[in-house]
Amino acid sequence: MKLIIQIPCYNEEATLGLTLSQLPRQIPGIDEVEWLIINDGSLDRTVEVAKACGVDHIVDFDHNQGLAKAFMAGIEACLLKGADIIVNTDADNQYCADDIPKLIEPILAGTAEIVVGARPIQDIKHFSPVKKFLQKLGSWVVRIASKTDIPDAPSGFRAISRNAALQMNVFNEYTYTLETIIQAGQKGMAITSVPIRTNDYLRPSRLVKSIPSYIQRSIVTIIRIFMTYRPLQFFMTLGSVPFSLGFILCLRWLMLYVGIFGDSPEKPRVPSLVFAAILILIGFQLWMFGLVADLMSVNRKLLEDIQLRLRRSEIHAASKRRF
Repeated sequence: MKLIIQIPCYNEEATLGLTLSQLPRQIPGIDEVEWLIINDGSLDRTVEVAKACGVDHIVDFDHNQGLAKAFMAGIEACLLKGADIIVNTDADNQYCADDIPKLIEPILAGTAEIVVGARPIQDIKHFSPVKKFLQKLGSWVVRIASKTDIPDAPSGFRAISRNAALQMNVFNEYTYTLETIIQAGQKGMAITSVPIRTNDYLRPSRLVKSIPSYIQRSIVTIIRIFMTYRPLQFFMTLGSVPFSLGFILCLRWLMLYVGIFGDSPEKPRVPSLVFAAILILIGFQLWMFGLVADLMSVNRKLLEDIQLRLRRSEIHAASKRRF
């Protein structure tokens, strides 16, 4: 049983050494523990620090490509290196490395394929009240979309089984945290969470540069995820708003036309009728978009199945070359 701990890094010279110094090399139930960093185009001495600390594998990007791509590059590399379990953590030492055995326990027990570490959000002092509220709101939306019960969806401290990693895809360029949970729920993977501890605050978050920017990006991310994984529900809900308004206006026009409210009957009121017709057509078109997108999602699932087979074939070939 091999465990690889991966860390996406972008200019982490100041904190990476401390983070690596606290990672375990031996864990009960695990035969091999290796470390892997993804150097996301760092401009400082991140790679030198990693080598000095004894990192086993380094994935290098020529330029910065973002957290989501770095995460997926790490997943691919871990699979090719023969990982049975992958643990993802941050380079800023936010998460307590002593909780890694607790994090992988459900996977070792066979009760889960993905385990997300749930931080004590209310007890984290450097989180503002607004950020705490947004963390809770985002987690609630993800629970609805994924039909899972993950209390801390934005947490990057998570363990992933080999089978789950093989099926993982991230289309969003901003972050992987929300999309991977919704994807796991849609694919019927067993996903759970365990309470974990956090360490002292070392540096500001790279993702949350400002609260307005964080809100905007999170909203766009969630909308895109809904459109990708639940297109029929998304467009049916969206189309129901103009269709309902148009239907109500059309009903009002009909009542006024026959004089139910005491007005002169048979008065044309053409603008009201035209506006109602436009709203109904918009709603109907959105429903059609939903049906088309739902059919396209079937094609996406078939492509994901082909991708899974190709990944398994590549990893099998890589394991033969190692031995």
